[in-house]
Amino acid sequence: MAANLADFGIKEALSELGVKDINEGSSTGSNSFSNGELIESYSPVDGKLIAKVKATTQADYNKVMDAATSAFKDWRTMPAPQRGEIVRQFGDKLREKKEALGKLVSYEMGKSYQEGLGEVQEMIDICDFAVGLSRQLHGLTMHSERPGHRMYEQYHPMGVVGIISAFNFPVAVWAWNTALAWVCGDVCVWKPSEKTPLCGIACQNIAAEVFKANGLPEGISNLINGDHKVGGMMSKDKRMPLLSATGSIRMGKSVAQEVAGRLGKSLLELGGNNAIIVTPDADIKMTVIGAVFGAVGTAGQRCTSTRRLIIHESIYDKVKDAVVKAYGQLRIGNPLDENNHVGPIIDKDAVKMYQAALDKVVEEGGNVVVEGGVLSGEGYESGCYVKPAIAEAKNDYEIVQHETFAPVLYLIKYSGDVHDALALQNGVGQGLSSAIMTNNLREAEAFLSVEGSDCGISNVNIGTSGAEIGGAFGGEKDTGGGRESGSDAWKVYMRRQTNTINYTDDLPLAQGIKFDL
Repeated sequence: MAANLADFGIKEALSELGVKDINEGSSTGSNSFSNGELIESYSPVDGKLIAKVKATTQADYNKVMDAATSAFKDWRTMPAPQRGEIVRQFGDKLREKKEALGKLVSYEMGKSYQEGLGEVQEMIDICDFAVGLSRQLHGLTMHSERPGHRMYEQYHPMGVVGIISAFNFPVAVWAWNTALAWVCGDVCVWKPSEKTPLCGIACQNIAAEVFKANGLPEGISNLINGDHKVGGMMSKDKRMPLLSATGSIRMGKSVAQEVAGRLGKSLLELGGNNAIIVTPDADIKMTVIGAVFGAVGTAGQRCTSTRRLIIHESIYDKVKDAVVKAYGQLRIGNPLDENNHVGPIIDKDAVKMYQAALDKVVEEGGNVVVEGGVLSGEGYESGCYVKPAIAEAKNDYEIVQHETFAPVLYLIKYSGDVHDALALQNGVGQGLSSAIMTNNLREAEAFLSVEGSDCGISNVNIGTSGAEIGGAFGGEKDTGGGRESGSDAWKVYMRRQTNTINYTDDLPLAQGIKFDL
């Protein structure tokens, strides 16, 4: 059945999050200053217009940057544990509004409600991580070669951190960056995807509520809206020493060139072309679960989605049959209905790319074993619901070498040993996530060795999709080399300083150099 807003509480969720249509009041959120052309946000769930948002003009952008740079001067002087307390309060507000924000994520982006709730939980988890981190922003001490000297390293806040996020994770990726940036003493300027601006407004409203309650300036958290032109303002701005950008490889290359041109720093999270290697020693049941969720979760619109299943020839037919059978059980429909497994993809442009990919794989000689197609009729009025598809292919097909942001899974056969499978897995431009299904210790260790997977994320007996807050998230090669979230990712948001203190009445020079006066 078609989505019913009253049944799923969408209107109530929007109200709780302070998201209103531009015709009813300001939908731009706190401290966005937007006065440009209108951006219309349509839901892929039912094709309906949710709200209109004003884009950010160059004049608006400069006002935001003025507010951010001013707020930074005070925010950076607050002790890190006190900044951590603000982040703790933000995490608590997210707990209060988890259901409402999860529904908005599901309705505006199209992922299942359970995945929407999971995304908000990631925000809460990174806040918890950041709170603990606020008491652990440590440097190093080291011995000087000069008597009576002490050397150490310390980290200082960097300044204004820019964040460009993608539609597929419209709230979590912002939180990964901003929670760490905040405890590090930075302020943030965020441009969410123009396809999911309302999720950005909702998050900005929650953050502004926390900062206001603590008597802090709004400029610590800032929101701007628009397309690549607004992103270009950020890339060129010397007042923004770090720009974190999540999106396509094409976008990332453009950002990297612009930011490098002004000697700024960029943190890039770009495309993935992720594979699961299935060896003869794999547990087939676990393989099916990992592969199917990895391929169809978020309707194949995760950067960590499973795109390729590289299967040993001795078990190829068995694995193929099991995965095809599992696809036959998938329920496609309204993502707010928790009985459904797969919701819509983001818009009709994405539908066209999905269809083009299936045409291309057949043109190159592939064989479609689970037919795709666009669904129509009651409940599918938006035109954004597609069937998850499976095609047998070869790794060197042009279409397989590229990331298709849709539920298309390629089955690839390999012979020989695990090193032959690894050559296929690594034989693409991207290097984000990877996995191997095996109960053979030697194969698992080879996969994780220096000669193994070349990806930033490499898993054994779990799929490619998903990440835990404690580990750094990111990939190599065309994926951009950035790291967000856990581990020591906090160092990206700070500037390192080496200090030497001379506590004697003499001034010896390094390397024994003599300079007598």
